[in-house]
Amino acid sequence: MAVVRRTRVRYFLGFWLFILSAVAFLDRTNISIAGLNISREYGLNNQSLGWIFSAFLIGYAGFQLPAGILAARFGPRRVLTLGVFWWGLATALTTVLPTKIPHAILVLIAVRFLLGAGEAVIYPAANQFVANWIPQQERGFINGLIFAGVGAGSGLTPPLLTWIILSQGWRAAFWFSAAVGCFAGAVWWIFSRDTPEEHPGVSRSELKEIRAGLTFEPVERTVAGIGARPDSKGIAWKAIFARKDLAALMAGYFSFGYIAWVFFSWFFLYLAQVRGFDLKLSARYTMLPFLCMTIFSLVGGSLSDRLTRLHGLRVGRCYLAAVSLFFTAIFLVVGSQVRSPQLAGVILAGGAGALYLSQSTFWSVSVDIAGRSSGVFSSLVNMAGQLGGALTASLTPWIAKHFGWTTSFAVAASMALVGAACWLVVHPERALES
Repeated sequence: MAVVRRTRVRYFLGFWLFILSAVAFLDRTNISIAGLNISREYGLNNQSLGWIFSAFLIGYAGFQLPAGILAARFGPRRVLTLGVFWWGLATALTTVLPTKIPHAILVLIAVRFLLGAGEAVIYPAANQFVANWIPQQERGFINGLIFAGVGAGSGLTPPLLTWIILSQGWRAAFWFSAAVGCFAGAVWWIFSRDTPEEHPGVSRSELKEIRAGLTFEPVERTVAGIGARPDSKGIAWKAIFARKDLAALMAGYFSFGYIAWVFFSWFFLYLAQVRGFDLKLSARYTMLPFLCMTIFSLVGGSLSDRLTRLHGLRVGRCYLAAVSLFFTAIFLVVGSQVRSPQLAGVILAGGAGALYLSQSTFWSVSVDIAGRSSGVFSSLVNMAGQLGGALTASLTPWIAKHFGWTTSFAVAASMALVGAACWLVVHPERALES
């Protein structure tokens, strides 16, 4: 009697993308935790820090489309490995800047821009992996898992890096971030492949299961000495730019990025400077939004898949995202106005959780719509999100300085309502390749 070997290689690789996502946010948020120390050492103020935060996001946004094209052309394995080592190097470069260096802010801006350019590959490459490996009925969960790494990486960053900074200095925290990234990138290179057909660990039953759940036939070609690789000619450029809901998704993710980067860039300093928390207490309360992001990203992904199976893609992707963004606006308005600092921290963290209930849907719907072109399609959506983040990195402290932090959160709440409205015109049931 033949024994059927069953494997779940796609789940391990999805989990490792969760790890890489966590490392990416460890590298991009470490500067906000070390911001007070760096500001003192180089004589910077909050506005200067805002420019440095924005430099990362401008580099990140500017290289989204090239990242999507590279992921489609060379596959997520090579592109993501190169990206991880790139951003590890950029993180290490920050640590070697001398204290007395002239024009320190310009150098820091340049280094953070390079870090952003390197990190640009992670989610377009991850989305290309999802398109090649993950059946439609599992995309919400896998994307939720990947983006749970955002909350995990950002949530572990405050207490861990605060402990390293207090005991060894901020430069040691950056060396730690770089080393963890290089290790994670090496593991991805060893164990990942671009397609399930290439992976020696994938059983016939898993391959059959994956193929049955894909909504398109992967385009592959043979490169001498390399094997099957995705073909950039499979990118449906004309069809992508003809989609009216691409603009809606870009506007929605712009709003999403604006809100998310209030937490990534300014929440730690908001608690310390406005709510009066000391360094350790700020680090603990800064964990709450990212813990909520982790949990609700997973919940949102699973809920999206369940609703999609029961009621179709419009309900499972679009309506779920619209409702979650509506509740995000409520949490932000209420949390910014309560008097208790502790209660404010908890309610605002709830806003971050509600926001991330919609996270996996942005990426799942990119695969639902674009199929083999999802790396490029999602890179355009993600570019808009990072431009929103770049705006909030510099605009939020300006609004807070002139109108108060309550107004800063009110602006973010209004962006959430814009994002909710955008989802109502998205149609994932109308795929490019149907």
